Amino acid sequence: MTNSTASTPTTATAPSTSTSFVDSQPARAISGVFTVLALLATTRQLYMHWRFYTEPKEQKWILRILFIVPIYSFASWLSLVFYQNYIYFDTVRDCYEAFVIYSFLSLCYEYLGGEMRIIEAIGGKPVVRSWWAGTCCLPKFHYSLSFLKFCKQATLQFCFIKPLVAIITIILHATGHYKDGDWSLNHAYLYEMLAYNISITLALYALVLFYCATKEILRPHKPVLKFLAVKSVVFLSFWQGVALAIAEEVGLIKSAVDVTGKTVGQESIATAIQNFIITIEMFFAAILLWYAFPHKVYLNRRRDEEGRGIPMKGISSNIRHTLNPTDIVSDAVHNFAPAYQQYMKHVEREEDEDEDEDEDVVLRNGHAGIVGLDAGRRRDNETTRMLDSDDEI
Repeated sequence: MTNSTASTPTTATAPSTSTSFVDSQPARAISGVFTVLALLATTRQLYMHWRFYTEPKEQKWILRILFIVPIYSFASWLSLVFYQNYIYFDTVRDCYEAFVIYSFLSLCYEYLGGEMRIIEAIGGKPVVRSWWAGTCCLPKFHYSLSFLKFCKQATLQFCFIKPLVAIITIILHATGHYKDGDWSLNHAYLYEMLAYNISITLALYALVLFYCATKEILRPHKPVLKFLAVKSVVFLSFWQGVALAIAEEVGLIKSAVDVTGKTVGQESIATAIQNFIITIEMFFAAILLWYAFPHKVYLNRRRDEEGRGIPMKGISSNIRHTLNPTDIVSDAVHNFAPAYQQYMKHVEREEDEDEDEDEDVVLRNGHAGIVGLDAGRRRDNETTRMLDSDDEI
């Protein structure tokens, strides 16, 4: 009796395709929900500011700051969904970062009544030495128009450098010479990160210096919450990108295969993780900005001092005023034009001359007071002697 073993044919199992994070439907759904919530919250706040547009010079900068939430959240969600073209969405998103820093500084200028009002309040005061503000190592100087010019120029340069770096990134990416997270000397990522870091550090440092110089006169406008709200949005996105790039470099983030069988690189997965985090953060940023820039402040300004109603323009007109970029261009020309530099030198020279004249007047008045005091004493002595002579008689 023969034992026949029936051999069952073995079917070869296909290799399992590992779904990467960029193809995760739950991640896209969650980021989509947070994006919609952030858009709804910010749209409501934008509408209320446009409806009660009683202080256009201030509110246009507030509205431009608030635009960071829809731009960041929607661009990050698109970058997560269309991950193969993420470089274009991220580039447009990051360009607005520079504009927000400049808008916040311009808003502070409007709060304080403009450049000349600021210099009237802080001009001539010595810069306080502080280690956390980075002024402990600076040479001794006083606040002047040159200081305000430096703050404006430092923020404006970031508005020019960031779009320039973005355009170069898109060109190099299209030609195959750019790769996110590649720190080698043969690729442009390292050099672009250096240029970007220097530019944003200078802009944020100017913002800190301006706040240290004007924090006392800015106190009625509650600048701390506004300052933290703007810097948290900018800083979180920046340092998250740096941390994920380091994690990619040390191998903590692995490449994967998407549902189509195409290999997804480490840089794409790292970028997808950052975009997913940004979409969630923007919802909380919208809540923070709601409290930092409330519209109720401008509700009570619909009437003048005599109780008469202020004529309000239509919302469409207010939107056009907010989106009009001519004031930005004129401000850039104003701060970088050689004629303005000559004007500043002339004003500072006049201020120095006025200070010298004031010192001379004080000295002359002091000398005249001493002479008058001596003359009065001599008259008193003569009167006393005359009274003594009469008493003797």
